[in-house]
Amino acid sequence: MTLDWKDLMQYGSRVAVEIGLLTLLAYSVLYFLRGTRATAMLAGGVFVAIVLRILSDLLGLDVIAWLVERTLAAAPVLILIIFQSEIRRVLAGFGSGPLRLRTQGRYDRARLDTLLDSAVSLASHRIGALIAIERDIGLRAVCETGTFTHAVLSRELLTSFFFPNAPLHDGGVVVKADQIVAAGCIFPLTHDPELSKSLGTRHRAAVGLTEETDAVVIVVSEETGAISLAVGGRLTRGLNREQLDRHLTACLQRRPEPGAGRPDPLPDEPHPDPRDNGQT
Repeated sequence: MTLDWKDLMQYGSRVAVEIGLLTLLAYSVLYFLRGTRATAMLAGGVFVAIVLRILSDLLGLDVIAWLVERTLAAAPVLILIIFQSEIRRVLAGFGSGPLRLRTQGRYDRARLDTLLDSAVSLASHRIGALIAIERDIGLRAVCETGTFTHAVLSRELLTSFFFPNAPLHDGGVVVKADQIVAAGCIFPLTHDPELSKSLGTRHRAAVGLTEETDAVVIVVSEETGAISLAVGGRLTRGLNREQLDRHLTACLQRRPEPGAGRPDPLPDEPHPDPRDNGQT
């Protein structure tokens, strides 16, 4: 059987397209996962598998070779289980790609000032708070865990939800554009082992929500009054009004590149306050 030049060109074109698509897919996944613990875990797993495979071939370790082969065969299932939160965020990021520009213009200067004034006011009175700001990925599932309010965004109303003994003060508030959509909401907690054990439920809930969505979450510690901001699964603590303003502006007005996750660190960010345990 012989292949003519035309068949060879068609075969080569198909192979080139397949390689290009697989490369694009791998790059996109790594781009969305960059800077997360998933990237390090994935790289470590691949490295260990390669080393074990080479050693088993060189030393004739048949049992180890068999285990590596079976583990690699089950790798897709293991990846789905281990990296489920990261995969959800990647898929959500792909789905929101065509709508990525809709956040721009949603949070103008007046709305940002309302959020800033609320956070500073709560911090000055050491009232714990958890405020999620919706961006491209919808937070309806989170809102359904609380009470829908659909109220107009204002400093007075936003801060009142967190007053001690208020009916909805224990949960989080979800803000979308000029609306307080829901209050008393339950946010998913992070299971990141690298997160400080001194952090309380509010801070862990803030990080957990931003691991699964592109939301921006403001946290106020009732212990110290310290303001923190969670974006892309990362927590920046001990922010003053000016620093919080710069972060929110970067996240909500100057839209970062897809998958960026969080704004660049501020050059004058303070070190985390060791007293800020963030307990609820």
